[in-house]
Amino acid sequence: MDILLIILAIICFIVGIAGSVLPALPGPPVSYLGLWLLQWSSYCEFSYTFLIVMGVIMLVIGVADYFLPPLLTKTTGGSKYATIGSVIGMIAGIFLTPVGMLTGMLLGAFLGELLFARQTAAHSLKAALGAFVGFIVGTGVKLLYCFFVIVSPFFYGM
Repeated sequence: MDILLIILAIICFIVGIAGSVLPALPGPPVSYLGLWLLQWSSYCEFSYTFLIVMGVIMLVIGVADYFLPPLLTKTTGGSKYATIGSVIGMIAGIFLTPVGMLTGMLLGAFLGELLFARQTAAHSLKAALGAFVGFIVGTGVKLLYCFFVIVSPFFYGM
């Protein structure tokens, strides 16, 4: 049974890393599930304080991930059209490559602001860069969390 739990935890860790970049997968919650799977095996034994703290951090990251990109878009002068355009562009670009996803997000935010908010090209570019920075910061924080979850059994669970 322990081998199955460990294999499932490793799968959760891999899906968590992928989900930190891909918008369709919930990266940190899946990685957190991996911690619990290891906890239920005899391989690792985490303190419940550690698991609760990691759960709270995961929830904070999840909430921040929803508010950070629109907030940075709005801070740089973008409207809801830039935010909507960035999400549509990211989803359209996801079928190409990670570069296509980032390019699609930038282009979507730029076109959303330019065409629907009827702003200048310079203003639209500034809003698109705000959406881009919001995505990069959110993705970076999620990746850091998932990497910490992966290495935590070596420091806290053995």
